[in-house]
Amino acid sequence: MRAMHYNQATFVTSAANLAACPPESVAEVAFAGRSNAGKSSAINAITNQTRLARISKTPGRTQLINFFGLAEGRFLVDLPGYGFAKVPLSVKNKWQEELEKYLRRRQVLCGLILLSDIRHPLKDFDRMMIDWAVQSGLPLHLLLTKSDKLKRGAAQNTLLAVQKELKGFDNVTVQLFSSLKNDGVTEVRAKLDEWLGDEEPA
Repeated sequence: MRAMHYNQATFVTSAANLAACPPESVAEVAFAGRSNAGKSSAINAITNQTRLARISKTPGRTQLINFFGLAEGRFLVDLPGYGFAKVPLSVKNKWQEELEKYLRRRQVLCGLILLSDIRHPLKDFDRMMIDWAVQSGLPLHLLLTKSDKLKRGAAQNTLLAVQKELKGFDNVTVQLFSSLKNDGVTEVRAKLDEWLGDEEPA
């Protein structure tokens, strides 16, 4: 396993569908979460960049699959946020369909980072993603975001409760995360290294 240079991540492309995803990719980790879970902020914190992933005042603005390149065909992938987007239902359904296609058919996907607001953890979408990852045998790492919004003791209690609930799932791990305070960045980078650094480029 080798460490990735996350601070050198660059935006490569946005894909509206599976066919438009980069063909040169050898390994990808996708970031998923409800529209207000802090996905863009987390990607920026992990890469130590302030504007790599655009943070919108309107949750759910991202309707495309965004690819950020690391080294030798390895990518962080920002998936469309789920939930709050003020778009027509037909548009929402279309992009959820493309999201599902990506998750089910993208062969180089080697892990999923799921973001869930620590104040409202394990909502229906989160549980759906966890169940899907377990059924697919895909490793999933859950970030309980905005942990700075709770006192340390309360944050730890929530972490323990979520860990207890996910105990039966072998391929699911969980941690506290705060992009505002940069808490948990080292831990999630280590998880990404484990997934992305394993596979030798073809």
